[in-house]
Amino acid sequence: MPQHDLEQPAWLPTLNRWVQGMGLRRTLLLLVAAVWLLSLLISQLVISLIGEGNRMIVAAWVSASAIGFTGLFGYMFLSLVRHLDQAHRNMLRHATQDALTGTYNRRYFLEIVEREWSRAKRYEMSCALLLMDVDHFKQVNDRFGHLCGDQLLRRIADAAAETLRQPDVLARFGGEEFIIFLPHTDPLGALDVAERIRERVEALDFGWNGTPVPVSASLGVAALHDNHVTLDQLISDADEALYSAKSAGRNCVRAGAGLLPGRSSGVTSSR
Repeated sequence: MPQHDLEQPAWLPTLNRWVQGMGLRRTLLLLVAAVWLLSLLISQLVISLIGEGNRMIVAAWVSASAIGFTGLFGYMFLSLVRHLDQAHRNMLRHATQDALTGTYNRRYFLEIVEREWSRAKRYEMSCALLLMDVDHFKQVNDRFGHLCGDQLLRRIADAAAETLRQPDVLARFGGEEFIIFLPHTDPLGALDVAERIRERVEALDFGWNGTPVPVSASLGVAALHDNHVTLDQLISDADEALYSAKSAGRNCVRAGAGLLPGRSSGVTSSR
């Protein structure tokens, strides 16, 4: 579901923030008072214009009606506003985030990065992409169970996110694989980010039921160049670099061919 399909009326979050700030009871009292005062003024104005009617009786009837109906329907309306805004937030979160790790999901990553990549391509700005695969993740699941594997993925996602800048985009790309888009980042900068993530993942103090669990990750790096016509080609280069990292023994960073002038693979540290 594209993000524009999840848009809500502009007034809804504003009204909900107002209700949250004042509290439902105070907001309802203010609404009742405003409707009562307006109704009272209109009724007295009508009596003045037509020149007949008992002002006291009309005032009492209008007051009872305004307070009763506004109190009931106002409470229902304000409650509905809070419910709709929270439902929209939940729907947006489920549509954009990976439920396990809290990172963006693959579909939303491709949607927003397609725009960023196109902008970088059009204006000849640097950008890079990383693919990260958790080493021997199947063995972790087989030995310690899927609950352990799930917790490990959350820890790795947190470690990667803490390494990144605010404009960088991190997503779970599938299974134990993560993808990271780095706008305004040259090849050397991308290699540095990948290496810092690798070191941070390796340094995780992770265990399960008192047993230490070894943790490491392999990363492939690709940077935008003239030969990239589509985002898929950039992802493909990062995937080939990741395959090289896994073939080299894992727990290392490898760069796609041609990432750096004069270097065939742009290798950083491996263990």
